[in-house]
Amino acid sequence: MDLSRLLDAPLIAGPLPTTVTVVGAVAGVALLVGRGRRWWLWSVPVAAMAGAVAVGLVLLVMAVFRPFPDPLPPRVLVWIGVVVAAFALAAPTLRRRWWRAGTAVLAALLVLATGAIKVNAVYGYRPTLNAALGLPFSNQVDLADVPAAPLLAASPAGPLASAWTPPADMPRRGRISEVTVPGTVSGFAARPAWVYLPPAYLTSPRPRLPVLELVAGQPGGPEDWLLAGRLAEVMDSFAAAHAGLAPVVVVPDATGSDLANTLCLDSRLGNAETYLARDVPDWAAANLQVAPGPLAIGGFSFGGTCALQLALRHPDTFPTFLDVSGQAEPTLGDRPSTVAAAFGGDDGAFDQVTPLSELRRRTYPALHGTLIVGRDDDTYRPQAEQVAAASRAAGATLALVELPAGHSWSLASQALGAALPWLAGRLGILAPVPPPS
Repeated sequence: MDLSRLLDAPLIAGPLPTTVTVVGAVAGVALLVGRGRRWWLWSVPVAAMAGAVAVGLVLLVMAVFRPFPDPLPPRVLVWIGVVVAAFALAAPTLRRRWWRAGTAVLAALLVLATGAIKVNAVYGYRPTLNAALGLPFSNQVDLADVPAAPLLAASPAGPLASAWTPPADMPRRGRISEVTVPGTVSGFAARPAWVYLPPAYLTSPRPRLPVLELVAGQPGGPEDWLLAGRLAEVMDSFAAAHAGLAPVVVVPDATGSDLANTLCLDSRLGNAETYLARDVPDWAAANLQVAPGPLAIGGFSFGGTCALQLALRHPDTFPTFLDVSGQAEPTLGDRPSTVAAAFGGDDGAFDQVTPLSELRRRTYPALHGTLIVGRDDDTYRPQAEQVAAASRAAGATLALVELPAGHSWSLASQALGAALPWLAGRLGILAPVPPPS
């Protein structure tokens, strides 16, 4: 196997995670067997207790500090306990001969690797070895190195695809670029954003492609859509089936740091709403040769909630939205904490900007949205059903789609691919098509 194939090896399922799991299981057994009576009566119970204490401390931190609103799945908690117990089992051997101590530490590290693989599989956070190592993207360019080009004459009627013939020298893949999108109006201190440019954008003359603004989850950052959501791969696949055409995708920072949570609102936590609804579209219009007019907005988890909020509060800017596993309202874990942190305890001010309140007060006859949620997601699926019912009652055209998955980046990637034909139809690239079903 060459290096590139190894780096592209999947970490969610396949030979590599299976091999690591088997080796980790053997290492875990090795930590247990071949010991005396005192080992089983003392060391093993102490190790098990250490694992249980570690899980308890994690739950305490989650309850007190709320680093992110989503609860940890039971499988993640179990693996935290198993890994801590493995190192507790290895600890007594450190006073023995070096080879025994080294073997025990190696076994604990192999259990740690297995735990990391299993936790990663729960979230689908790093789908390949290349993503886990954080290596540079092979398709990355500096936006300044993408020259301006003459623009294709606008089609008098019909979708862009009907007036587009790809040139022979069009690249087969799109390009991604890390960019700075300043908070000119909002004052929001954002981290770098990412832009995906489809193959058709890299041609001359250049078609005016529409923009999809895509928001990542929390905790994390914009690069998660590239690494965990496999954005470029999904978009390239769509473009390959449509003569290089696809939306230009801008992935901005909506939180300011990995663990911050702005609720995607203008509040004491920062002016994230103005940044995403004003600064990002303004930057795209000024720095990219894209189609004028409305954008589409989408996102996963926190980003899905954000997409819903922005579409409801700025329907002229975002008349089309994709909400993947979002919530019915933004939260820091519970409503009292959320209202206190964002609005100084003013529950009425918070209620004015929540999605369900917006849907009770206003009608949205021109708004089109798709909600996609995992069939096995018992936390977010009921919330999606609630939002869908309220949106339809407010006059929005809305589809609710359940996919056979849980709450993971694997779902986000699958959902984006499934929704792209509908999004492209709404954005004028293709003739209108129904939402995914």
